[in-house]
Amino acid sequence: MKRYIYILILTLLPLAAAAQEHASTAAAGHRVSFGYFSYDEVLHSMSDYTLAMHQLDNLRAQYEAEQKRSEDEFNQKYEEFLEGQSSFAPTIRAKRQAELEELMQKGIDFKQQAERLLSQAKKDALEPLKRRIAEAAQTIGNQSGYDFILNTDNNALPFVSHATGEDVTARMKSILK
Repeated sequence: MKRYIYILILTLLPLAAAAQEHASTAAAGHRVSFGYFSYDEVLHSMSDYTLAMHQLDNLRAQYEAEQKRSEDEFNQKYEEFLEGQSSFAPTIRAKRQAELEELMQKGIDFKQQAERLLSQAKKDALEPLKRRIAEAAQTIGNQSGYDFILNTDNNALPFVSHATGEDVTARMKSILK
């Protein structure tokens, strides 16, 4: 625990020094200016986002169809097992039970793998979009001389001074079209 506090202090010291330096610069006449935008609004407005989500939906539908096929196969074999279990010899019954357990485990494994693959596919699909948003923010920040640009999503910015800050959401959308 002490180690985490130590690491936190070491992490915050440079930020405090920078803030103090920035405050003295501001006091000397430099006015802080910044931009802010809704990351989600910008992301969802990108045409590539719609395409990426459509491709992910198609991939999800394929996985769900395969899962359904696997479940149907399991259900059919299970019904056959239930119907014939009383007439099966003990070794056949044990073999069929093992087959059912194997099918069930394969279904569970496939579902987990599909979830991992979908999660990775989403991350891979959104990565270039996030990179483009970061580049657009960099461009706007440099063009406008902002000290920083903030993301207003998730109530991260409950108050913003419109005297020193500018909503750049529309500019971000325009750049990213």
